[in-house]
Amino acid sequence: MNLLPLPAFSDNYIWMLHDGRHALVIDPGEAAPVLEALERHALQLQSILITHHHADHVGGVPALRAATGAQVWGPLNETLPEPVTRVQGGDQVDVLGGPWQVIDVPGHTAGHVAYYSASALDQPLVFCGDTLFSGGCGRLFEGTPAQMQQSLDALAALPDATLVCCTHEYTLSNLRFALAVEPNNAELLHYMERCQALRAQDLPTLPSRMGLERSINPFLRTRQAAVAASAHRFDARIHPQQAHEVLAALRAWKNVF
Repeated sequence: MNLLPLPAFSDNYIWMLHDGRHALVIDPGEAAPVLEALERHALQLQSILITHHHADHVGGVPALRAATGAQVWGPLNETLPEPVTRVQGGDQVDVLGGPWQVIDVPGHTAGHVAYYSASALDQPLVFCGDTLFSGGCGRLFEGTPAQMQQSLDALAALPDATLVCCTHEYTLSNLRFALAVEPNNAELLHYMERCQALRAQDLPTLPSRMGLERSINPFLRTRQAAVAASAHRFDARIHPQQAHEVLAALRAWKNVF
């Protein structure tokens, strides 16, 4: 099984998983990169998984469905280009690389889901849309800080080796913010150097790994004293012992960073 990040727009990735004959794609915001990859690798697109309703994640679905006949799965309570087989947390999707466990991860949008497989590759992986980024998390457009905290906790509970397949190349900007929050985090400093080297060669920083993210991502470290203290310095009204309040302060800080 092969995992490919297909660049789209200015900083999106459409993830493709294929076995040399058949392919699965996640969040195809535009069709052209997928169609080009299908032709280049002589693949048939079988399935499309959608994490949430934003246009840069679903815009290519109608054209891909028309061109390939691929079946589409997406979150239960979001407006999506029909027809879509609806899923929610606790469901299982049995498509290429599966079974895929559906995890509810609201916050960025109200109905956002993620897809986790323990067996698609030689290590587990999760397609997390815009909920979790390397070094960051998505903006809270439709959900609350408490929802996002619960969603990030659910993702952080996945095994250390889990490949974190985010959908935007936001890593360097996220890490600059993370260093403002935790300037003495040695693992974070090392990771920044590695990611800078990758981007200098125009290579993706993704996928990341969940164990790494727990060590360097401030939004997964809201219960760490140093992170809570930094958040409290930004907004003295929060209670540093309340993880979701720390997250709210971090997100507000990142929005203006």
